[in-house]
Amino acid sequence: MAFEEPPLDCPRCPRLVDFRNGLRARFPDWNNAPVRSFGTLDARLLIVGLAPGMKGANRTGRPFTGDHAGELLYSTLLKFGFAQGVFKADPNDGLQLVEARIANAVRCLPPENKPLPVEFTRCRPFLQAELAVMPKVEVIMALGKGAHDQILRALTVRPAGAYPFIHSRLHTLPTGLTLADSYHCSRYNTNTGRLTVEMFHDVFRKIRKSLDGA
Repeated sequence: MAFEEPPLDCPRCPRLVDFRNGLRARFPDWNNAPVRSFGTLDARLLIVGLAPGMKGANRTGRPFTGDHAGELLYSTLLKFGFAQGVFKADPNDGLQLVEARIANAVRCLPPENKPLPVEFTRCRPFLQAELAVMPKVEVIMALGKGAHDQILRALTVRPAGAYPFIHSRLHTLPTGLTLADSYHCSRYNTNTGRLTVEMFHDVFRKIRKSLDGA
């Protein structure tokens, strides 16, 4: 099996290209390129975020690495057996995912962390191609409504309205896959109490039970 990631100078979205080039001039030691997924293609769980964070994945080159969201995500993955090793917010920390993979709906950093509809559309083929070569995937976890919507579009699930975004809801899709919803583990959501650690863990408990056949 093979999956072709976006090229480092992916030209599909002119606005994101301009933004990326500007950041390369300002921060030449950052990744400043489409962020590659983390984890193997034989994963049973695929976690999908919206897009790379400015000082997180766009800087380090690994999804959810280097920002607040990653601290909660990776500690939770370790707690529920989806990762092993020690997370040091460094892509060279040796951390490994176990039966899990992390991707983003949009692979490049968008201004203000807000992709445009056309950018979702132009980047969607990568998520679709990724799913096509993941034969063991059973659960797809959406981090936020934006990721939820893009997963449904990537899977061409209709009517999408039959599967509303609801935190901690696990949807059984017509494809046979399970879509698990969670509020995004962003600093804003955790600081405001919209998402607590226990709420986040609750979603992973349900995912773990689903995968374990409980």
